[in-house]
Amino acid sequence: MPCPSSCPPGLLALMAPGLALIVTFSLPSQAGDRRALPVEKPPGVKGRTLILLDVNTKSPVRIISENFLSLQLDPSIIHDGWLDFLSSRRLVTLARGLAPAFLRFAGKRTDFLQFHNVKNPAKSRGGPGPDYYLKNYEDARSLDKLYNFADCSGLHLIFALNALRRNPNNSWNSSNALSLLKYSASKKYNISWELGNEPNNYRTLIGRSVNGSQLGKDYTQLRSLLQLIRTYSRAHLYGPNIGRPRKNVIAFLEGFMKVAGGTVDAVTWQHYYIDGRVAKVTDFLKTRLLDTLSDQIRKIQKVVNTYTPGKKIWLEGVGMTSAGGMNNLSDSYAAGFLWLNTLGLLASQGIDVVVRHSFLDHGHNHLVDQNFNPLPDYWLSLLYKRLIGPKVLAIHVAGLQRKPRPGRVIRDKLRIYAHCTSYHNHNYVRGSITLYIINLHRSRKKIKLAGTLRDKIVHQYLLQPYGKDGLHSKSVQLNGQPLAMVDDGTLPELKPRPLRAGRTLVIPPLTMSFYVVKNVNALACRYR
Repeated sequence: MPCPSSCPPGLLALMAPGLALIVTFSLPSQAGDRRALPVEKPPGVKGRTLILLDVNTKSPVRIISENFLSLQLDPSIIHDGWLDFLSSRRLVTLARGLAPAFLRFAGKRTDFLQFHNVKNPAKSRGGPGPDYYLKNYEDARSLDKLYNFADCSGLHLIFALNALRRNPNNSWNSSNALSLLKYSASKKYNISWELGNEPNNYRTLIGRSVNGSQLGKDYTQLRSLLQLIRTYSRAHLYGPNIGRPRKNVIAFLEGFMKVAGGTVDAVTWQHYYIDGRVAKVTDFLKTRLLDTLSDQIRKIQKVVNTYTPGKKIWLEGVGMTSAGGMNNLSDSYAAGFLWLNTLGLLASQGIDVVVRHSFLDHGHNHLVDQNFNPLPDYWLSLLYKRLIGPKVLAIHVAGLQRKPRPGRVIRDKLRIYAHCTSYHNHNYVRGSITLYIINLHRSRKKIKLAGTLRDKIVHQYLLQPYGKDGLHSKSVQLNGQPLAMVDDGTLPELKPRPLRAGRTLVIPPLTMSFYVVKNVNALACRYR
């Protein structure tokens, strides 16, 4: 099946490995430790708020997947059994801009989808489950459209099979899944697989539960099925895609890992920061909210390392808000603070892949709206893909600060992460380093590059809201120029603003920015 025509898109070791920088002119080295870092004021430094920043260029502290930032399509996008709109040239151009990546086809409706090997499904059919989920059928034509979209976009498809088709003894009924697998194999589709979506929530969804041990047996059964089909004998299998790791969910994961920890290629879970029904723009600026993910990472890692040490972990299904998000909020510039911090935090903690829910038209958490217009988080993701490589670097900071007011808690409102610059970006030689910075302060902050970064030419990519809506804006500007597609087949050129060597970086308030430090010749970044 032909693809739509489209143009491809053109510390030092003193710090604990894997920890990214979080500062407010103090360096919190442990949770609850907010003491200012004792440093002497270097000669010539006058500003009270100047931050000195250096990076360990000798070796990376983490190496994440080339597909680290990946995408999810929710089955709710199926309209009357069809996915024809995925042939859109514009949509393929937008998706191709974020390649290489995984494309996960999964969501709440996953466990109500049934596959029918017909090219022209009837207009009206019944289906299992509550009325809301009626007519959720995946036919051969739609599967073809889905795979062709992923293939043309340079994305690797991950398909989640229905786990709620059950036998009387509550074991998984694999008959419909086998039909889908055989059809896909006949087309030689290169697909990875999952089983179900957020299985710990089945009782709430349909009043029927599946425990972790049983799901582990179901995954073992699915692995056996895949091995019987030559095309998929070595296909990757991911799961269990649990929800937020509360006590009962951790117990579910433990039961799963005991049975199927060695069966899956990566352990997956989901995270949503805010209840979308009650969210406010100020929520996206709360450092306490940004830090909720750290505790979840530790809980998941503890279980995984107990049963299968070294197994890769994915955050597979992350959104800024639950309940589908909120218009003019979770799809606005403000939501980018959570999204960029999520990327930085997960990479620094060694999470191999993060899957953004959703790429297209699901509530208001998407990257691209229903008219195929890119939203602020799309442009943020595009910059990340163009500039950030898989090697994570440790950083060291020294801050000069005023004495805090008595009783005032210093929050971590300036966050800095460092990676080797993407090898796919031919504008920069290997050995370059990219910093990305989130400034949640309502005042500008100054950063002076030191050590190996001193006196190097820097390229600035400053992303700010565009228009009168401020943080609520659905449009952004890069270095003062609004970002928009040139045409349906062409993304805009992402032009940097060169800064002279040795210049202090001035970070505007409430902004996100990337800085490529050129020609550092970092040993950690010279080789793939």
